[in-house]
Amino acid sequence: MKSTYNIPDELIQEAMKSTHATTKTQAIIIALSELVQRRKSASILDLKGTMKEDFDYKSARRKR
Repeated sequence: MKSTYNIPDELIQEAMKSTHATTKTQAIIIALSELVQRRKSASILDLKGTMKEDFDYKSARRKR
């Protein structure tokens, strides 16, 4: 999909340097992919401590 965006040149150049991308498109794809991955990871970490632990590890070990 082709789109037009107004992104500051300094920001694109910095993204290209930090991602070692050879094209602007490649830098944007890498940056967006990393952003999405970080947000997914953060949402998973937000779930920490929300599940009830009613699993009995000792009885599970005895059954082995």
